[in-house]
Amino acid sequence: MTAFGITAEEQVELDKALHDALDPLASAIRSRLSGLPEDRQWEGESVEVALSVLAAWKVVDTEVKRLTATAAGTAGTYGASYEQLGSVWGITRQGARKKWPEAVSRPGAPGASANRTVELCGGTAELTREPDSGGWRWTGVGADGTRGAAEADVRYATPEEAAAHAGAFLKGRLRVDGAAMRREADDFFGTEDRVGGEGPWGREGD
Repeated sequence: MTAFGITAEEQVELDKALHDALDPLASAIRSRLSGLPEDRQWEGESVEVALSVLAAWKVVDTEVKRLTATAAGTAGTYGASYEQLGSVWGITRQGARKKWPEAVSRPGAPGASANRTVELCGGTAELTREPDSGGWRWTGVGADGTRGAAEADVRYATPEEAAAHAGAFLKGRLRVDGAAMRREADDFFGTEDRVGGEGPWGREGD
């Protein structure tokens, strides 16, 4: 296993950045715990002050774990194995699997497809994952018959991201239902004064 470290200079910069980010959070927590205004929030017993700083680090720790899991999942989407994730984190493959159980997709049954389908607003889009790049693309047909697809050089990191773009395309390709529009107009305006064509706005031959 290979654990990736940082230089002494990078460690100093990281510590400074973390403490700079922590100070406002610790102050806010201390103010809420003590009920004191900001200019007096650090008054009190030293142990209470220290505990408020610890509480702030707990918040940071939780957020770092969330961001770490997101990064592991993104790497898994691109095809990283648990062995690679463990190598980066300095743990075993089994340890990485236990730490991020959803990061790497399990292989499907022989012949099974990883492709997915999005059905929205009367249209359909297919999401496909490219074996070489591990990226996702989409192709779709809107309710009005318009065909669309991801740009030729675009690859999305996750199927959810591809689905969001496919969904935006489908929402913009709604089929105009003339009969429904006419019924709504009749309900609102009545039918006595309606004249002209059989299209959405009238009836032909009146």
